Amino acid sequence: MTMLPTPEWHVSPGLTDYAAALADMEERAAAMHAGHAGERIWLLEHPPLYTAGTSADPAELLDPRFPVFDAGRGGRYTYHGPGQRVGYVQLDLTRRGRDVRAYVSALEGWVIDALGLLGVEARRAEGRIGIWTDDAQGREAKIGAIGVRVKRWITLHGFSLNVNPDLAHFAGIVPCGIAEFPVTSLAALGNPATFAEVDRALADALPAFLDKLPASD
Repeated sequence: MTMLPTPEWHVSPGLTDYAAALADMEERAAAMHAGHAGERIWLLEHPPLYTAGTSADPAELLDPRFPVFDAGRGGRYTYHGPGQRVGYVQLDLTRRGRDVRAYVSALEGWVIDALGLLGVEARRAEGRIGIWTDDAQGREAKIGAIGVRVKRWITLHGFSLNVNPDLAHFAGIVPCGIAEFPVTSLAALGNPATFAEVDRALADALPAFLDKLPASD
């Protein structure tokens, strides 16, 4: 079995402009496809904004109080903002199985494993993409979102994990088109994990994530 290098791990401080991040991802994907750049995992935060996926329904944009961007990823409306860890995962699936469904499942599993290291029991929900847990009131709630795009077998976008965002900002949309379930965060669950601790958990859970995408020639 071919051994692939570990993806570059990059953490951006402060808030990263969304349009600039999209352009950077596209540039990186083109360079990867051309063989001029390696895989990358990019962790960052954005200023408050909403993004529309390819399946977004305009009726689910309830209150466009923040800028709205066409993300080009799969899925519907999502919120990004301060206090949320966003992970842009750029892998070359020509070398990791060419199975988009397996990739999405592995991505969910990675965030679930990282949350487990932080003491939070999270899970998948059948028929609903994303990361789910029980909130402080015992309701099933979404703590993380998944949204991906695959272009010439290079992955773009990735996941978002609610660390300590202002959850009221989600009220401007129907998050991911699912109205009947609330959103939650580590802070809302009483978990005091910092961004540094979240990133460390993600790094510790990374090998198992990559193992689910076996390298191939």
